[in-house]
Amino acid sequence: MTWLRSLIYNIVFYVNLVLFLVVGSPFYLTPRKWSIRALQAWATTSLWWLKVICGTTYEVRGRENIPPGAVLVASKHQSTWDTFALLPLFDDPAMILKRELIFIPLFGWFIPKFRMIPIERSAGAQGLKTMLLRAKEAAQMGRQLVIFPEGTRSAPGAPPDYKPGAAALYLHLGLPCLPLALNSGLFWPRRKFIRYPGKIVIEILPVIAPGLKRREFSETLQETIETATARLVREATG
Repeated sequence: MTWLRSLIYNIVFYVNLVLFLVVGSPFYLTPRKWSIRALQAWATTSLWWLKVICGTTYEVRGRENIPPGAVLVASKHQSTWDTFALLPLFDDPAMILKRELIFIPLFGWFIPKFRMIPIERSAGAQGLKTMLLRAKEAAQMGRQLVIFPEGTRSAPGAPPDYKPGAAALYLHLGLPCLPLALNSGLFWPRRKFIRYPGKIVIEILPVIAPGLKRREFSETLQETIETATARLVREATG
């Protein structure tokens, strides 16, 4: 039944996405904030379908730690689930994502409308410079910049591999950093279509104040996220 429910959900997930892109195409012409609300509505319905079809719910802890206005959000990344489930948590999220997504028909066309921040990893220093410039513009608008410090999904329990992007943003923007831990990879594994029933937990941790040196920040961020993530995984697996 888990296999069948997963198959049904995956079909519903992509149908829901296509409907949003086609029926919601007028939002390409509306103010950007309206388009963000439509994107968050799509994410919320995708989470609802996951609950109804697969029995996979979620819990958010630590909402009181979200500061008002601009902030750098650094989240653990275990699953595709993270890429849309975090959207409804923030007022005006600006996701930092790989540039290749722009070339996906329909979906990619909306990325500039949402004013997300694509990064071209192969561009090296120039790609980082462009990311920092666009991130500064987003911060000045009071948006919440969301980055996955490892750059890609990692399985629960896998050794962490934090890239320098989060530290570069922290130093360049002078914003507080909001770490996020989660255990989504246990229920929506990477590179698999199976969706397991259970409760995914996102834990929003206390902010890391601006002003730390690069090394101190990087060590603090990794220790904070990894410690909390390991605890959430243990909690879910017993």
